[in-house]
Amino acid sequence: MIRVIRGCSLLGVHLEAAVDTLPEHPVCVLQPSRGWVALNLRDLWAYRELLYFLIWRDVKVRYKQTVLGVAWAVIQPLFTMLVFSLFFGKLAHMPSDEIPYPLFALAGLLPWTFFSNAVSSSGNSLVGSANLVTKVYFPRMIIPGAAVLAGLVDLAIAFGVLAVMMLIYGTAPGWGLCWLPLLVLVLAFLATGVGMWMSALNVKYRDIRYALPFLIQLWMFATPIIYPSSLVPEKWRWLLALNPLTGIIEGFRAALFDRPLDGTAFALSTGVTAAVFVWAAYSFRRMEARFADVI
Repeated sequence: MIRVIRGCSLLGVHLEAAVDTLPEHPVCVLQPSRGWVALNLRDLWAYRELLYFLIWRDVKVRYKQTVLGVAWAVIQPLFTMLVFSLFFGKLAHMPSDEIPYPLFALAGLLPWTFFSNAVSSSGNSLVGSANLVTKVYFPRMIIPGAAVLAGLVDLAIAFGVLAVMMLIYGTAPGWGLCWLPLLVLVLAFLATGVGMWMSALNVKYRDIRYALPFLIQLWMFATPIIYPSSLVPEKWRWLLALNPLTGIIEGFRAALFDRPLDGTAFALSTGVTAAVFVWAAYSFRRMEARFADVI
């Protein structure tokens, strides 16, 4: 009995000491969400070092134990351009708005290759990081976001090939090249939005991993990559303009080949991209709480 009393007294002393060391204000406040959940962008900034680590991890894993290494970032758009130039440029005589068809095709393939690879990687990123999602808390948006940002390295490398080809064809960019960073930014936001939404759906419906490559392939033919927008009849161009990649890819060609930028098409693409990103971000946040349970 005496030992119990002493234990209680010692426990009370320890509890009093612990209470004295508690902060005056709560460190973290848990509140129920009402309606649409908040995006909590401050959490993304707080975990920015983790984002950098995941980007670096994705870049290293992509070319680990490969013979050609980063050359794969160039091979895919370059060989696709050669095939398109042969069949569509030489045989089918596809118009290219007075731009040499190899340059025309490659200028559209570079942003498209980045977009398709980024959406595919980010769409499967949560399922591929199941061990990380179920063991550690962090904003889950970081995982698909890192998959998209890692693809920017490939895009930068591939632009070097386009620069060499422009020198070969004697084509020099003008002041419109200043639009290029903004175009890449809008393209990255579009890929992040689509990738986030696909990754969240992929956790619940594993059919997405099989349907995603097919949907991306269909999206390619609905985008002016192998053909110019001017080839589409006037009455149907509004439907083509609803594709946000239309204004972005046409903007890439305008920036690279010193053509006037179609402000209306680019503004529409930017607006659709913003709507897709916001919708995907809120949908992702609403489904995020159940990822660890169903992944």
